Amino acid sequence: MNMARSVIVGLLFASAALAPVAPASAAGLYLVAARSAPAPSGAKRLCAEFAWACQARSGPERPSEVALVQRVNRAINATTREVSDRSQYAREEHWALPTKRGGDCEDFALVKKRELIRQGVAPARLLIATALDRQRRSHAVLIYRGAGGDLVLDNQTDSLRGWQQTGYVFLRMQNPADPRRWVSGFATR
Repeated sequence: MNMARSVIVGLLFASAALAPVAPASAAGLYLVAARSAPAPSGAKRLCAEFAWACQARSGPERPSEVALVQRVNRAINATTREVSDRSQYAREEHWALPTKRGGDCEDFALVKKRELIRQGVAPARLLIATALDRQRRSHAVLIYRGAGGDLVLDNQTDSLRGWQQTGYVFLRMQNPADPRRWVSGFATR
């Protein structure tokens, strides 16, 4: 992904215009956005191409849902090869489902989101996010917003981790209240 030009600016504060994202007792477990943001360049047509990726239907966490999320993360990581957009599409940024050749990080996030929705996870609990990874390279992941906090489904590891355990700098995420829109400026609560 080529999001290295993204800049995190200003002090972070929660905006009343954004959806409530976490109970007050869950301090630090959820990414809390301060402001609206433009969609990443590759995601500008996301909702037009994949309407399911932008659904806002919510629902309660089901028993054993975290185990399902873990299984899907591992299965897709095991069966999908890492292939860059440059190699596959001859351009830097193209958000799509993985092909037979494979896909890059946002393709992994999309296919995981699709599979989890198919298996009954409420779409509003599944948010695509962009970040800088530990080497400060542009990266995309899927966030599972569960009762225990925001867990990261990542093609770089089979383990589910809380967002704060990744060492990533989160840049943008689909808005929990309206996944057709994006938010940025993350703080913890």
